[in-house]
Formats: sequence, C-alpha cells, structure tokens
Amino acid sequence: MMLRDAVEADLPGILAIYNHAVLNSTAIWNDTPTDLANRLAWLRDRRDKSYPVIVAEENGEVLGYASFGDFRPFDGFRISVEHSVYVAEAARGRGIGRRLVESLFGPARAIGKKVMIGGITGGNAASLALHAALGFVETGHMPGIGIKFGQRLDLVLVQKEL
Repeated sequence: MMLRDAVEADLPGILAIYNHAVLNSTAIWNDTPTDLANRLAWLRDRRDKSYPVIVAEENGEVLGYASFGDFRPFDGFRISVEHSVYVAEAARGRGIGRRLVESLFGPARAIGKKVMIGGITGGNAASLALHAALGFVETGHMPGIGIKFGQRLDLVLVQKEL
C-alpha cells in the first residue's frame, strides 16, 4: 500500500468511498450521493488552493483518501484547516486512516497552517480514538445539531497544534 497525491483517475474510487459513507454512515452529513463532476470540481478546488488530496492505493485500487480545506471562510481563521479522512469499508482496521491523517500534517505546516481541526460525529468511537492517538484534543461538543437517518447527531470538534 502506498500513499500519494490523488490524480483525476482516482476520482471513481474516491467517489465510491464518499458515496458509500453518504448512504451507509453518519460520517458525512449529506443524504444524497454525489457524482463524478462534483468530485472533479472538489479536487480542482483543493489543487487551486494548494491543499492536498492524498490517496492510499494498492494494486491500482483507492483504499482511502484524506484532504483538508478551509475551516471557516473568514480571514481570522487563515491559520486553521479542517481535515477529512475516509477509508473503504473493506480496508478498515489496517492503519490506513492513521497514515492518511499523518500525511496531512507536513503539507499543512508547509503552507503556514498552525491548527488542524476535525469534525467527528458523536459516537464514532473509532474515529475519536484515532484522532486522540494522533494528538488531537476534544475542544467542542455540540449536541443534536444535525440529523441523518431520522436521528439527531452530535458533532465533536477536535484539534491539533501543528
């Protein structure tokens, strides 16, 4: 398994992982799957901002991906980014998520970012444990601010000093 910068040819794999999360989990708070054009626009926007999209790939298959983007669209937040990481269901439990998140720290520092933030659905014990192991600390808990599958969701904010 190797980590590398995503290319457009990776988008079908990224899209499959993203849409699986939309349809089967509360990791992404969207109800409707997206399409390849959306992911292409997302990838191009990340590149335009010098933000990485990193894939974990093995034998030509995308096993997971990670990226970061602006935390909030105000000048005062320019030192912060919010990251995301998703791993294909069949590839979980192999340390891929950890390696993907770790791979974001250097690129964030290189463009002057000081803080990385994660927004995690309350009750996602695996993601909360992963982030704690990587040095993220919980800095906010927002009960019941979202809804998916007819269930109210809590948002847990974690952050790491870079």
